[in-house]
Order: sequence, then C-alpha cells, then structure tokens
Amino acid sequence: MLKSAVCNRMKEELCIVLTTTDCQKTVQTIIEAALERELSACIQTLPIQSSYKWEGKLHQDSETLLIFKTQKVCYKKLEDLISSLHNYEVPEVIQLSISEGFSPYLTWLKESTRC
Repeated sequence: MLKSAVCNRMKEELCIVLTTTDCQKTVQTIIEAALERELSACIQTLPIQSSYKWEGKLHQDSETLLIFKTQKVCYKKLEDLISSLHNYEVPEVIQLSISEGFSPYLTWLKESTRC
C-alpha cells in the first residue's frame, strides 16, 4: 500500500471530541478516567464563556472546554464515560473528524489509544 494511502486512512480513523463543564472536579475526574482507560491520547483544556438558552432562559457561564484527541472507534466508549461522569443533565459531547495533521503526531495519537 502506498504511504499516502496509509496516511489518508489513518486520518480518517482519528477524531477530536469536545465537551464543556462548569465544574473543575468534573474536569479532573473525566480527564483521569479517559487517560487511565486509554480512550484519549491527549486532553487539552481551555477556559471559555458560553452563552446559550436552556429551559427557556438565557445563560452566560464560565466553563472549561475539554478537547480529546482519539480514534473514532473509541468515540462511543468515550461518550459513555463523559456522560456517566458529567455534572450536566445534557452534556455537550461532539465528535469532529481529523482531516489533516502531522503524520508523526497522528501516529502517536493512534498508538496511544486502546479501544
């Protein structure tokens, strides 16, 4: 198989998963559980401001965005883990495909996750 075909197939197998929470304890619990289970190779966090409408009311909250780098085959297990540990009734859990990336990093990402 050509090297470019292998790289393209690998990129199609990888994804980013996003979730947010307003609770630092939830952040740490989810991160530790996901890394211990090797459901994500890397998890980054960013402080954000979220504006949304929930149950008919407008909200503006300070939250933490969690960015998981993983394989698509891990998504369901990661979604189940996040939703089971999350402090929100309906947490955001979104999968985004990785379409391009530095090949050595993508190789590390795939080798660092076990699903």
